[in-house]
Amino acid sequence: MNFIGADSTFEDARTVIFGAPYDSTTSFRPGTRFGPAAMRSESFGIETYSMYQDKDLADVLVHDAGDLELPFGAPDRALEMIEEESGRILDAGKIPFLLGGEHLVTLGSVRAAFKRHPDLCIVHFDAHADLREDYLGVKLSHACVMRRCHDLVGDGRIWQFGIRSGTREERQFMKDGHVATQLFSSTALPDAIEAIGPGTPVYLTVDLDVIDPSEFPGTGTQEAGGLPFRRLLDDLTAILRRLNVVALDNVELSPPLDPTGRSTALACKLLREELLALNLKGTC
Repeated sequence: MNFIGADSTFEDARTVIFGAPYDSTTSFRPGTRFGPAAMRSESFGIETYSMYQDKDLADVLVHDAGDLELPFGAPDRALEMIEEESGRILDAGKIPFLLGGEHLVTLGSVRAAFKRHPDLCIVHFDAHADLREDYLGVKLSHACVMRRCHDLVGDGRIWQFGIRSGTREERQFMKDGHVATQLFSSTALPDAIEAIGPGTPVYLTVDLDVIDPSEFPGTGTQEAGGLPFRRLLDDLTAILRRLNVVALDNVELSPPLDPTGRSTALACKLLREELLALNLKGTC
């Protein structure tokens, strides 16, 4: 089953969706491995047409490549497989859109983008800093994913928004200027967009727990005080219209943790809007 409206062939598509149903390093409540499949099946509860943008998924070319079959308990190999798939899509001149899964899956796709774009910048929305050097002695963890990304891109290349949870050591890493972090909100996003500029290749990663749990309870580590859906939607639309996003992801939807289904419905609508903004860049 494809995500609604994502019925173009790989050859014709500009954007290619693929899933990474992996949650083996989840430190609290698992279940994100079920996120990609749930988004596909529940997407048929929304319209292909967007009243936010007055556009329809019928107007864009998106291919859904399905889910990778990843080996649980083997994060190194899982990341290699994700990197290979993202690289295949990038080498075909298309934009990979990864659906998680836990946030560690981002690292595989960032590796692929960085190999092809050594001047890559990362824009990161999240409740958590994910800047730990290790978690319980393990460096490949969802709690360390942005630190591993920093290992690749270096200082001054990561912008974080909505962060409201982390350790004292992570906060010091921010204060030392390694990354640009706005705590609690995203009001500084226009300044980041201007600083990055329209020609710089960008990886956009969205941990959906950046949304307030009153709107999005279906995630493994809820944090009060998050962004409202509409604010995040406006932020992502601005990024996708104004910056050179070469790859992106949405991660950390855990459908079993929200039996009402409203979290999955929100994730589906957000994905629709991102696909439209990405594929209709500069048209309105």
